[in-house]
Amino acid sequence: MVARTGGRRGHQGARRFGRKASAEVSVPSGTMSRMSEELPAYAERVLEVAERIPPGRVMTYGDVAEWLGEGGPRQVGRVMAMYGGAVPWWRVVRADGVPLPGSERRALEHYRTEGTPLRETPSGEPRIAMRRARWDGRDERDGGDEAHI
Repeated sequence: MVARTGGRRGHQGARRFGRKASAEVSVPSGTMSRMSEELPAYAERVLEVAERIPPGRVMTYGDVAEWLGEGGPRQVGRVMAMYGGAVPWWRVVRADGVPLPGSERRALEHYRTEGTPLRETPSGEPRIAMRRARWDGRDERDGGDEAHI
């Protein structure tokens, strides 16, 4: 039950379980806009999945949506962009294994620290080795009989 604060410039996070969030958010253009008073329920579920992904493993945006049984990759991506700064955002990735554009260096530091399987493209660019890094959402300690959120 951790307060969520956005790690991206121009975004504010929200607190879990109905606590009030920051009412205003700075936007790069300098205008101010209103934000929801509490974290949307769908966003909370997406962030809970991101928190459950073990170090060294990843799920795609589509995997998260499928695991939840609602939404799609774009909705998951939007939640991660708006609220994902206080969860292990680097563990929710594009299906092609390309690190998050604009945050490649930070993401790669996390991947290397956690031992996430990586590969190099023919041009020498690092990518996540999706076949080895992808997590299916099951708890590996108990044989995978864990229920969905």
